Formats: sequence, structure tokens, C-alpha cells
Amino acid sequence: MKITPYLNFAGDCREAMTFYHSVFGGELEMTAHKDTPSAEHVPAEMQNQIMHAALTSSDGTLFASDAPMAQANSFSGVYLSVHPKTVEEADRMFAALKDGGEVEMELEETFWAKRFGMLHDRWGVKWMFNVD
Repeated sequence: MKITPYLNFAGDCREAMTFYHSVFGGELEMTAHKDTPSAEHVPAEMQNQIMHAALTSSDGTLFASDAPMAQANSFSGVYLSVHPKTVEEADRMFAALKDGGEVEMELEETFWAKRFGMLHDRWGVKWMFNVD
């Protein structure tokens, strides 16, 4: 079974996914509501918001969209677990994601990993890093 995370943002999906693309690489595809066949059924203030985004790499996919405010940016209880191949890669990614966010546990060596760390990024998304 393949599980793919799908994040709902409060109007800042384009900014978040563009940033994640700069951190993780891969291929980013985004579709705004205005560019879909159902655009006429979407309120004017949501036309430029993202209906669906996909950040895809050889290791997996991260989906996202802009959702009504009552549903978005409530990421409590869920972490996205990232497993970089090298310590250097983990250091770079962790540093980028913690900018404007909050570190829960600094990226450091543990008894089970070369590096492990946890943080909340500037959008409230929780990330867990583990380098085997």
C-alpha cells in the first residue's frame, strides 16, 4: 500500500509548495481553480488559489491544495517523515524548513540515527528528519 500525504493550506499553497520544491527538488505541478473546467463554480476570491498541487520525486509524492479556512493549516498530530540519504542533505533541508518555523528537536546524532530532528515550518506543517 502506498500512502501519499495531502496538505490543505489556507490560501498559501502556491507559496508553500514552491518553497518545498526549492528544498526537496523534484517536479512541481500546480493547477489553480481558474484553470479547471469547474472554475465558474468557484468564488472569485478563490480563482487564483490552488485546486491541486503535486511535488513528485523518485522517492514519492506530496499533494496539496488550498482549502476553505475552517479546514486548512490544522496539521496537529501529524508529521511528515523525511529520510535524506546524507547528513549534508538533512542539514540543508532542516535549515531551510526551520526558517520562520519552530524547532522541536534540533537535528542531531542519536543512538538510532546519524541525524534526527523535528520541527514545525512557517505554515505549521510538522516535519521529522531521520538519517539512517
